[in-house]
Amino acid sequence: MSCIKILASRRRRFAPSCSASMNTTRAIHGRRARRSSLAIAALVAVLSGCGDRQRQPGGGPGDGGPAAAQPPPDAAASSPAPAPAQTASSFAAASAHPAVPTAVPSASSDVVAGASQRYESGPSVIASDSIDGAALRKRHVERIKADDSPVTVLRGQGPLELGKRICEAVVPRRPAATPVLLKPNICGFDSVKDPAKSKGDDGVTGRITQPEFVRGVVQCLKARGHTKITIAEGCGHSHKFWKDIAQRTGYEAMAAEEGAALVAMDDDGVYDVAGDRPGKPLAIRGIQATHVPTLLMPKVLAEHLDHGLFLSLPRLKMHRYSVISVGIKGMQGTVMLSDSAPAYKQKWRMHRELKAYLDTKSAGQEDRALYLSSLRVFAERMVDVLEISAPDAVLGDGAPAMGGDGFQVLHPTSEMVAVGGTNPVRVDRVAAELLGVWNSPALARELGGHRTSPLIDAAAKRFGLDLKATAITGDGADLLKSPRPVHYKAMAPFRLDWEPGQAPLPGGPAKALDPAPPASQKAPDGKQGAEPSGGPAKPEAHASPLPPGEQVVLDGKADDAAWSRAKAVLWDTDYAGKPTGFPTRARFLWSKQGLHALFELSNAGLNTDHSKPVGTERKGLYKEDCIELFLTPAPSSPRRYFEVEIGPFGHFFDIAIDRDARLEDTAWSSGATIATSQDARARTAVIEALLAAPGIVGALAPNARLPMNLYRMEGKDPRHYLAWSPPRTSKPNFHVPEAFGVLVLDP
Repeated sequence: MSCIKILASRRRRFAPSCSASMNTTRAIHGRRARRSSLAIAALVAVLSGCGDRQRQPGGGPGDGGPAAAQPPPDAAASSPAPAPAQTASSFAAASAHPAVPTAVPSASSDVVAGASQRYESGPSVIASDSIDGAALRKRHVERIKADDSPVTVLRGQGPLELGKRICEAVVPRRPAATPVLLKPNICGFDSVKDPAKSKGDDGVTGRITQPEFVRGVVQCLKARGHTKITIAEGCGHSHKFWKDIAQRTGYEAMAAEEGAALVAMDDDGVYDVAGDRPGKPLAIRGIQATHVPTLLMPKVLAEHLDHGLFLSLPRLKMHRYSVISVGIKGMQGTVMLSDSAPAYKQKWRMHRELKAYLDTKSAGQEDRALYLSSLRVFAERMVDVLEISAPDAVLGDGAPAMGGDGFQVLHPTSEMVAVGGTNPVRVDRVAAELLGVWNSPALARELGGHRTSPLIDAAAKRFGLDLKATAITGDGADLLKSPRPVHYKAMAPFRLDWEPGQAPLPGGPAKALDPAPPASQKAPDGKQGAEPSGGPAKPEAHASPLPPGEQVVLDGKADDAAWSRAKAVLWDTDYAGKPTGFPTRARFLWSKQGLHALFELSNAGLNTDHSKPVGTERKGLYKEDCIELFLTPAPSSPRRYFEVEIGPFGHFFDIAIDRDARLEDTAWSSGATIATSQDARARTAVIEALLAAPGIVGALAPNARLPMNLYRMEGKDPRHYLAWSPPRTSKPNFHVPEAFGVLVLDP
């Protein structure tokens, strides 16, 4: 990580010999003033060697141009334990068998289930304890894009029977010596409960894949001649807790009875060092451009992706955050991240943006836009994981499937089913319909237009799949010929409950996603959420006061205690309001010294010309990666505002704008002090700034509500124009003061 600090406090930008001869006010769209006196002054300035500060027409949306959760604590303390009796089988003997390349169906392939497709050898993706992530992504993306095989839905009497039958119908056939990895959901619960104190609820049953369902799959594979079968899950808890859960749930006994290995995909001090080291984290090459550049892969999963068979066995259930938890969300159990150690306990970073929403919620404020933004970022990350670690088939345990929230509220379906297929995205689509959240107007009303899980939407877009054309087969397919019941309780404050025969749930346009103001905040007309003009509510950011004597050290580390007290706003939407997967978090403080701003950029490409100096104003910064802050010091004059641009390495440009007069003052200085840091490997950047211009300091007062908007330019091809309060223009245009949000100066 590199860190630089730039002191950029300025009062004038020009040498005295230039300032007297150059007019620094110009037309807003880059057109020269027509008055001859200004033209003569500009000519004199150029001849004097001062340079032309006027931007050329055709600039970007900024720069004055034209329209253009922290991880939960372990349930039990971590303590080393002896290596388990069974560990992942050695792959030395299996290396002589074909690796797992892209599927190449033979002329006699089973067109119903795809279970008899012939696979041919492919090059290994493991070398020197690291994995060729680019090769895996290419292999999996090609396979999933081409896989339009049907999804099978079976009805049955219990999990054992359904596990056997769905395996027989769906799992691709491989040579008997091929090692097989089964990944059930063993740890998808909040906590273990005392049934005597919880009305018979042990906190686990109904949330996880049932051991008998997995037993059925194991017996199916053994009937095909497979002898090297490993059951593995990544839990994120201590080794002691894993052993306790394996015993409580019956997984340990079932695996021993069936002769299968049972391991944790965790670097917990045991599974990463004992036996075949199944939990050892391996580095992944070639994923720097993804949303998960720090992703690691447990050794046992890497080996099976390389030359084995990998099957995902999730529980079919609702999920309070991702809507459903099946094939895509189920990959969370395989996640390890190198951000900190141990890697298996970093899973929470996949949805780290959710913390900002939970903080606002705990403060009594519902910010649905923040919630949805974090969910969309999480969806993009999970699809990245799917691209890298896609299972060969997904076999979902729905005996029964579970509505509710997946953790505390359980609503079992009346039928016992299994859902399976070789395309995990299509399996999720069918599971969503079974649970009543496919093409749901009621869900779209609550989740910004998403008619199903945003994870499914993101995956369909990434792989170019028409999910409406998904074929469904099996004796349970008729369950989807009529509307399905839905019982869903979200983490956000809404729930959907409907049974056939009842009146339809409310649909219609998506609810406004602007954050609601605090309960104490009233508009002049007495209506909460209305602006003084009577228009729609605007998104709000809050600046916390910095107590006298407390200082914020600008060093690009953002580790001062004051920042933890500042409420964060998070966005990844572009100028049209569409999610981009490039999240930005911003926080603000204010004091008599000025406005303190902190920007934390995720998925940052750091596209900046390093040959340019950072100590002087950077013309054309908007053409590279940067953030932009537009602030209106006088709300009564909303079309007069300041624009401050700052790049991830500390480059800057600032300007004062008067749209009514169609003028821009390029000599205006924000009085900025800037510090930045970057981590190219993690694709992150931190920008800290103190804006001390008199025009800004004079506007800072308790309870002031200053119009403001936040923007970010990111990437080269494609170029992304992100906006906190999207102007929703047909083309990128940041100069729309009517679309600004509000910065509230907390007392």
